[in-house]
Amino acid sequence: MANNTTATATSSSEILMLEAPPQGPSWPGPLTNAEIIDALPYIDEDYANDAVKKEVDRMVEEELRRSAKKPADFLKDLPPLAKPNFKNNPVLAREHDRVRASKPPVVLDFSRDKAEMPKRTDEAAWRQALHKAQCFSQHNVVRLENLDLIDKYGPDAWIKYNNVLQSLLSRLQKLTHERSQMIETVNRERKHHQQNTAYELNALSAQWKELSLKNIEIQAACAKIENYIDEFRKEAVERGWDLKPMENGLLNSE
Repeated sequence: MANNTTATATSSSEILMLEAPPQGPSWPGPLTNAEIIDALPYIDEDYANDAVKKEVDRMVEEELRRSAKKPADFLKDLPPLAKPNFKNNPVLAREHDRVRASKPPVVLDFSRDKAEMPKRTDEAAWRQALHKAQCFSQHNVVRLENLDLIDKYGPDAWIKYNNVLQSLLSRLQKLTHERSQMIETVNRERKHHQQNTAYELNALSAQWKELSLKNIEIQAACAKIENYIDEFRKEAVERGWDLKPMENGLLNSE
């Protein structure tokens, strides 16, 4: 294997090393053009190292600085939200426009129900004051009726409503527990797989280091032989020896 590696070496003085595998396709889905995450948190031992953390933070900041995607663009890959339709409800349409415009809510005007003492000679004012007093009295009657209804049926209504909320809470808790169990199962399987693969990764890493050292030794030996050949050729030139027949004979023998 080392001989095959030396055969593919260029004429430069670079040290022969094993080439890295080609990069795979980008991550499918919304993370377009994103780099594939190759972290192994259950077997990597560098996460507690402060120097590694600083280096990771630096790489993240550099990636954010080089990225052309701004925070406002993070939701562009998601489908657009449905536009609200208040065609049959103009009151909600006006309220929606008010909230979008960040305007304060309209304060209810109770001045029409406030009866004031009119002038003695103004009959129309007296009639209007009488009408306001009747409206205010009727409003109080309705309030008393509502209080009686709440006192009679309110506790049972609140109990039923609390039961509905309790059923919703139980359902959400059940869903949360199921999702937590699914996440725990995925994490356990991931940990088990990474721990079982750690032995193979360590063996491959040791093999890579061994082959790299062998390639470096072969490169050094080749460089030593080339220096020896250059010195031999210089000596042959100085002594007037003709090495072409010898080289041709070696090439023909090969």
